[in-house]
Amino acid sequence: MLKIDWLIQRFQALLGPSNSRSGCFTLLLAMSLSLLMYPALRTIGLQLHAALTGSYISGTHSVAFVNCPNEQIARDIARVIMDRKLAACVNILPKTSTMYFWKGEIEEASEILLLVKTRTSKIRELSDYIRSMHPFEAPEIISLLIDQGNPAYLKWIEESVPDG
Repeated sequence: MLKIDWLIQRFQALLGPSNSRSGCFTLLLAMSLSLLMYPALRTIGLQLHAALTGSYISGTHSVAFVNCPNEQIARDIARVIMDRKLAACVNILPKTSTMYFWKGEIEEASEILLLVKTRTSKIRELSDYIRSMHPFEAPEIISLLIDQGNPAYLKWIEESVPDG
């Protein structure tokens, strides 16, 4: 016998024969609503906990990696990102050597790497904007969630990048 059948039989025994059909429906409805509401309730609970304790909610902020063909383009992209308040900070890392497949061939290039610190809620807007101005056909824009960090630094990111 399946566990759900056993559970329904136990529930019917508790309710008696007259209420078993409506009781089963109520039980299934309650279980379904609980499963559907769990993500929202968990998020609200985490935000409430963070507000009361001052703790960080993992994944609120992200670091995006963006490769650029040269330093001038990297600086131009970084400046626009900052002007539009899409990031709190952009590190421009010096020339890196890169190997990659492009159109079936192994290519080599020198690139400049941007490390962009921002709110996770801004990643889509940041990515869309970079793609609109980047010279590469398929620019590298990869983001990673920040799990933990210096609370003062994470608070600074939050204050520097408006949400909304």
